Amino acid sequence: MKSIFSKLMMLLVFPFFIGTTNVFAGSAVTITDPPHGAMVSSPVKICMATEGVEVEPAKKGVNEGKGHHHIIVDVSLPKDLSKPIGKDANHIHMGDGSTCKEIKLSAGRHIIRTLFGKGNHVPYNATLTARITINVK
Repeated sequence: MKSIFSKLMMLLVFPFFIGTTNVFAGSAVTITDPPHGAMVSSPVKICMATEGVEVEPAKKGVNEGKGHHHIIVDVSLPKDLSKPIGKDANHIHMGDGSTCKEIKLSAGRHIIRTLFGKGNHVPYNATLTARITINVK
């Protein structure tokens, strides 16, 4: 009896796990503007796009497959991606659900990253991120 119960549970639970992992299969974020290697003037308009996930304002809460962008400037991704993304001059939250943001940058080379997070600002696992390098005149 125990064996039948175990097999039945596996049949019921296994598709759930398959379904939840496939939600993000093929999901991606990209920085659409400016292009990698571009020479730009400040303020710089950074635009992002998603595939397989939907952008929504943070105030809508944590909803599977939905979230918002964070722009990370000249620093690495946070070390602990199980915690909310910080908010400071190098970690710009786009919790309003927008996909573009103008930011002021000094002249020189800058590394721009995007990191897609849930409504509570915690990144997805697997991480949805993109990176470009730009030069500001």
